[in-house]
Amino acid sequence: MWGVLAIALKVASKVIDSPTIVWFRFSLAFSGMALWAVFTEPKALKILYKPSLILVVSTLMLAWNYIGFMWGVQYTTPGNAQVAVQTGPVVLAIFGVIFFKEKLSLMQGFGFLLALVGFWIFYQQHVQALSGQTGEYTKGILLTVSAALTWAVYAAMQKKLILQHPVTTLNLFIFGLPILLYFPFANFESLAHLSLGYWLLLIFLGANTLISYVCLSLALKYMEAGKVSVLLILNPIITFVIMGVLTWLQVSWIAPEHFSVLSVLGALIALGGAMLVVWKKTKS
Repeated sequence: MWGVLAIALKVASKVIDSPTIVWFRFSLAFSGMALWAVFTEPKALKILYKPSLILVVSTLMLAWNYIGFMWGVQYTTPGNAQVAVQTGPVVLAIFGVIFFKEKLSLMQGFGFLLALVGFWIFYQQHVQALSGQTGEYTKGILLTVSAALTWAVYAAMQKKLILQHPVTTLNLFIFGLPILLYFPFANFESLAHLSLGYWLLLIFLGANTLISYVCLSLALKYMEAGKVSVLLILNPIITFVIMGVLTWLQVSWIAPEHFSVLSVLGALIALGGAMLVVWKKTKS
């Protein structure tokens, strides 16, 4: 779901403004989660009118993550945004050392440096290739990194919240509050003139939110968090492969991705470093 998300967002942003897309994604995800809660766990609805402060702050962080990533995709490309947003898991690992007193191994420290070098190579290659569009590209990267940072804060707070509330209860509030936050900025007139194809794309984006977060919660139930994080870092590879095929096919409905040997190498170094940072040895 997350591997194709950036591509779908890029296509949708051609005719629908970013706040409207984000509002619709949260609205559809909340509707699905609320229906599930009504029939299976009605008590979960209580959190909507009595949330804790840490849950509100956590939700605000995720709300910015969605719009920051959306703008990042809009100003750059799906592949670029997917690589830049992987700074989130790296920062989360640093938060683990600072706030949760987790130990940083030598391998994780090396991975952190490797990720920085890889991100720098990747960024420089794209800046050189996009002459005349450097400012817009840099803006997109900064917005995406801000989305990654707020996601790391959200995830760190979730480590505390998950001990107090079930996943369904948390997701209800996390999907619900942003609907109110983005409502004043949503352009409902633009939705009235959408073609069937774009309506299906919007529905997919909303379903993407619901499916991906439910699957993530289940994955964390059955697997170690470190292994789940490593799998999530593979998202950009899925995006790169799909964008590579679309660029080769020269489709007209999405701008081609810039690929060079050094940019791909930089991306692989960055992702490899990020994997080393989030990977943790599991105790027997």
